[in-house]
Amino acid sequence: MKEAMPVLSAGAGLHETLALLTSQLRPDANHKEDMVFLKDVFSEKSLSYLMKIHEKLRQYERQSPTPVLHSASTLAEDVAEELQSGPMSAEEKELLHLLTSPHLKAVLSVHDTVAQKNFDPVLPPLPDDFEDELDEESVKIVRLVKNKEPLGATIRRDESTGAVIVARIMRGGAADRSGLVHVGDELREVNGSSVMHKRPDEISQLLSQSQGSITLKIIPAIREDDKLKESKVYMRALFDYTPLEDKATPCQEAGLPFKRGDILQVVSQDDQTWWQAKKVGDCNLRAGLVPSKQFQERRLAYRIKMGSLQSSKSPKKAVYDQGCDKEDCDCEGYFNGQYIAGLRRSFRLSRKDRRGSLGARINELKQKVIAENPHRYAVAVPHTTRPKKSHEKEGLEYHFVTKQAFDADAQNNKFIEYGEYKENLYGTSIEAIRSVQAKNKMCLVDVQPEALKALRTAEFKPYVIFVKPRIPESRRRRSAATSPGGGEHGRITEEDLQEMRLSAQQTDQQYGHLVDRVLIKEDTASACAELRSILERLERETFWVPMSWVKA
Repeated sequence: MKEAMPVLSAGAGLHETLALLTSQLRPDANHKEDMVFLKDVFSEKSLSYLMKIHEKLRQYERQSPTPVLHSASTLAEDVAEELQSGPMSAEEKELLHLLTSPHLKAVLSVHDTVAQKNFDPVLPPLPDDFEDELDEESVKIVRLVKNKEPLGATIRRDESTGAVIVARIMRGGAADRSGLVHVGDELREVNGSSVMHKRPDEISQLLSQSQGSITLKIIPAIREDDKLKESKVYMRALFDYTPLEDKATPCQEAGLPFKRGDILQVVSQDDQTWWQAKKVGDCNLRAGLVPSKQFQERRLAYRIKMGSLQSSKSPKKAVYDQGCDKEDCDCEGYFNGQYIAGLRRSFRLSRKDRRGSLGARINELKQKVIAENPHRYAVAVPHTTRPKKSHEKEGLEYHFVTKQAFDADAQNNKFIEYGEYKENLYGTSIEAIRSVQAKNKMCLVDVQPEALKALRTAEFKPYVIFVKPRIPESRRRRSAATSPGGGEHGRITEEDLQEMRLSAQQTDQQYGHLVDRVLIKEDTASACAELRSILERLERETFWVPMSWVKA
């Protein structure tokens, strides 16, 4: 007598069918091992969970759902940004945690892809005769799917063999995500078209123009198992970079543009000349090429050298700019009835006939800031070889030293900078800055850009502010122009404006990478307020410094 099998209802799901089938499996003498194997497979919880998920999806599919919106990810980001803009309750913090979790972000991304019907194309079948041409031990066929994005790989021509070689794989690109293309692979064909006799730019164009599926015939590199380790180095950009304007880049389309102040995550430093990086906060997962630190420094040094050669053709006499129109004036800086020593000492190179000294105006900013709060800010007391006046005190206005002692200190590199005015020497010493710091005060120093190399050390950790006047656009005119800053320092000529403009441009090109903040001086009041705000933030906020300054 045979045992009757239970009858399933019409609404039974797949997981119920699977459970019933498992219960009906009975060991058989002839197929005992097969039956045990099947029972073990059908009893797996993971398989049961998959069946339940499949059933739920089919039920949802029968309801013919339609998306409410096509940009759920963007909406979630906007909500998260709004939550972070102010104080949050416990519920709001929980919501923010959910919206920023990678799993929910992935679900919303999939939702948007489905809502926008942005599906990858279906791969076409391989040609029937394709396999006949291949030696499986030496050649492989790689088929990738990409949309409008670049392939994410750069190529080079081997000088000895003429072969087209994969030079680098861009992190996060289509080639990197596939895991099928490696550095050193030899590229033979793209979509059935030979690249042996094509120029690298023609091949790059062919790769970038290919949409949907792209088929590559590749001779694998000897070492395919070299997996690049993801770097966790973060850097702050110290200059603007536009790949399309960089003729040295191996692939302009693969370059990553950035602005000064952007935070970059360097994901690969394997190439000593071109690193791969991503901009922090950028939703683009694909890395781009940026010049390496060493390469950029070499380029900058070359530009400085060429600029020096150009400027040496028309040398100018360097003089000490006292910042005062009176020939016999030796003003030290009385401000609001309070005497502040050394504030007018600015070792700036200037023409003797220049009026409206920028150095004097920078000193005026320092005067105002220090006079408002002398307990927090101070300047370094300078050294001088001029005779002491009757009202002056040693170590207050100046450190009065002999010329021999001054020269000895200069030879021993004890000054961050020094200069000569009216046959007297003036200098700011490193020890004078240390003396201000020892009093737990912030030392405000106005120096020539060349002195930044001596100041930018782990000991001082300076925050560099480049004060630039608002220089009007060049105009052809014969009459004198009012000087930037409200005309409070007289009138200057168009020639003066042009020289100031070129000086600011050269300073930015040669030393801009050392500058933390650029302060555009419209007028004294607004510039003083901005400087005060910057200094106050420095006391309560963190700022970027070279890694070597914080290493133990």
